[in-house]
Amino acid sequence: MSKRALHVHANADTLNQAVADQIATLSAQAISRHGSFFVALSGGSTPRRLYQLLSSPAYTDHIDWPQVHIFFGDERCVPHDHPDSNFRMADEALLAHVPIPVRQIHAIPTDASAAGDNAASYERVLRDCLPHDNSGGWPQFDLVLLGLGPDGHTASLFPDTAILRERQRAAAAVYVDKLDAWRISLTLPTLEQARQLLFMVTGSDKAEIVRHALQPLPDDAILPVQRLQPGGSVGWHIDRAAAAALADQATS
Repeated sequence: MSKRALHVHANADTLNQAVADQIATLSAQAISRHGSFFVALSGGSTPRRLYQLLSSPAYTDHIDWPQVHIFFGDERCVPHDHPDSNFRMADEALLAHVPIPVRQIHAIPTDASAAGDNAASYERVLRDCLPHDNSGGWPQFDLVLLGLGPDGHTASLFPDTAILRERQRAAAAVYVDKLDAWRISLTLPTLEQARQLLFMVTGSDKAEIVRHALQPLPDDAILPVQRLQPGGSVGWHIDRAAAAALADQATS
């Protein structure tokens, strides 16, 4: 049974500060436990400021970056130098500014003509590089950062896509009709095995989907994010605007 914690912050700045502090703590715990910190980063615009904060002296001096191993929760099938690339955003905001060995940064291959092969290649990386500290022998992250889309998707687990039924592979390719694009994503069982999932959601445009995501829905209306059955801890960090539709808006 997972433990879920909801944190409502006054604004995006206090949210980012809280998440950065939690990442510093989680990294120290993981390194103490097994010598490394295995984390999957999220893409999109929301975590950019967090990554910039983590690359500032306050965190470069307090996180043991040479022991950090970077992965990605999902990726668009575009070149890594493309403006839409999750890797490019993370590299510009964080990875280029901290002393993580290059061999410990695991970008998702993104040849759109071979999305399935690229997903299979990334799954091999996950199984080869991550610890398997669970009874099922599944690759296990110390932390996965996640966002929430307006349709309830997280990573690239979109509504009405075949990847939601994938229970054997750690990563898979998914074609998203409404985007007319291929993506590669960690699958539900991979997310479920993580020691810690951290969701970051900001903005009034996310208020309704946050409300839906945090309450039970009938089976025929379930959101992709609600299909998760995590075994570890789950933290939701949302700003006051994204919490506007919640009954309890206590702010941390």
